[in-house]
Amino acid sequence: MNRVLLGVRGMERPEQIEKVSKALRQLEGVVQVRPAEVGQLEVEYDPHRLTVMDLIRVVREQGFLAGML
Repeated sequence: MNRVLLGVRGMERPEQIEKVSKALRQLEGVVQVRPAEVGQLEVEYDPHRLTVMDLIRVVREQGFLAGML
């Protein structure tokens, strides 16, 4: 398993964090999603099933800009 810290611009309110976290958890290969600092999510995922770009793409589909920190 790999872990990545994603920075998500504009994700500050609890409902926004839950929306993005839920979308990431639905990906096959995501093991855990945890909020870190404001605007950041720590994602544990299977690198044999997903790439960091797959994770970023899902965040962007929720209406937020994201990148790896």
